[in-house]
Amino acid sequence: MTASSRTTIAIHILTLLAFCGPEPLTSGFIAGSVNTNPVVIRRLLARLREAGLVGSQGGPGGGWQLLRAPGKVTLRDIHLAVEGTPPFALHSADPNPRCPVGRNIQAALEGVYASAQAALEADLARTTLSHLVKDVKGRAS
Repeated sequence: MTASSRTTIAIHILTLLAFCGPEPLTSGFIAGSVNTNPVVIRRLLARLREAGLVGSQGGPGGGWQLLRAPGKVTLRDIHLAVEGTPPFALHSADPNPRCPVGRNIQAALEGVYASAQAALEADLARTTLSHLVKDVKGRAS
């Protein structure tokens, strides 16, 4: 199983926009910072736009900008904007109902997974882009 890097890349994108803002940044410039293909960046920017976190303008001097103040964007906001699925999934096929574990494991895990998801989101909600920009600037000195 491979972990998704969508949240991490989206956080990188928005931290870069906050760090460099308010000037718009092109997806090519952003891709250079992330060190990935601009197509990956554009896909994530589309999700971030749908969530109301970024906007774009075309033409010379155009690019992507934050639509909210960095102190008003939490890592939870970003995570929810780009991750389409919860971090933990139950079986893709129903386990064997004749087995006592197979019959009951999904119900046993639902509460555990819901609690873990809530804890993750609560922790991410405590950090804003402003926190990350401050940390990045401190490390760049």
